[in-house]
Amino acid sequence: MELTSIKTIKELKSMFDFAFSKGLGQNFLTDAAVLDKIADAASGTEGVLEIGPGFGVLTKTLSENFEKVVSIEIDKSLLPVLDYTLAGCDNVKIINSDFMKLNLKELIKNEFNSKKISVAANLPYYITTPIITTLLEGGYDIENIVVMVQKEVAQRFCAKPGTKEYGAISVLCNYYTEPEIVVNVPAGSFYPAPKVDSAVVRMRVLDKPSVLVDDEKHFFKVVKASFAQRRKTLLNCLSNGFSKDKETIKNVLEAVGIDATIRGERLGVSDFAKISDEMLKNGIK
Repeated sequence: MELTSIKTIKELKSMFDFAFSKGLGQNFLTDAAVLDKIADAASGTEGVLEIGPGFGVLTKTLSENFEKVVSIEIDKSLLPVLDYTLAGCDNVKIINSDFMKLNLKELIKNEFNSKKISVAANLPYYITTPIITTLLEGGYDIENIVVMVQKEVAQRFCAKPGTKEYGAISVLCNYYTEPEIVVNVPAGSFYPAPKVDSAVVRMRVLDKPSVLVDDEKHFFKVVKASFAQRRKTLLNCLSNGFSKDKETIKNVLEAVGIDATIRGERLGVSDFAKISDEMLKNGIK
C-alpha cells in the first residue's frame, strides 16, 4: 500500500468515511522522498515519538528505521485507519490522546525505558509553538526534534540576529538546540494541499543550554519583553516590560556594554543572558 499516493489516500478516506479536519491541520504528505529525509534527520536513537500520525504515512517509514515508534493521535476517528494502514508494523504503538495533556516524562520512562529518544511530527500551525515550547522547556530525554512546519515558522526557528524572522522563538530554539532546515516542502506535496509551503526543521538538543544564566525564567522574561514592541528600542521595551524607569535600565545595559538604542532583534542569546544576569544583580525581577 503506497500511503503517499493521492489515490490511496482518497480510497482510505472513502473506506473509513473520514473527513479531513482543517482545525486539526490534517494535510497528508504525498512525497516519499521527504519521509526518508525526516527519518534520517531523526536518526541516532532507538526510539522515536511521533506527534500526529494521520493515516500513518510517516509512521510506516519510522517503523522501518527505529526499534520502537510511539505515535500520539488526538483524532479518535483515525484509529481504525491506523490499525489498517499499519497492520504488520509490530514495533508501533498508537496512543489516542491530546499531546499537550500527556505526562511526557512518564511516557518516555514507560515506553522507552528512559532512554533518549527522537521526536518526529508534521505540526499544524495552530499548535506548533506550544508543542515546541513544551518539548524544549520540559527537560525531557530527547536527542533530536524533527518537525515539518510552515516554511515561515521554520525560518523563525532557525533565524539569526539581525534578520526580520528573528524573534523570541528563535532565541528559545537557539538556547536549547542547534536548529537547521533540512528540506523545503512545497504545498503541492500534501493532500489536501495547504495554502502555504512547509519545511522540515531538525533541532539537535544540546546537552546543556548554549549559554549559562542565573535564572532561566527571568532570562526568558527579558527575551519576551525585548520583542514585545519590535519598533521600539531595547531601553523602551525593557523599561515597559519590567516597569522600571529608563535610567535604571540604561545603567544595566551600559554595565554589560550594550547600546540602549539598539533593538532586541539585533541581540544574540549571550547578549540576553548578560542583560538578565545583570538585572538580577540589581534586583530587577
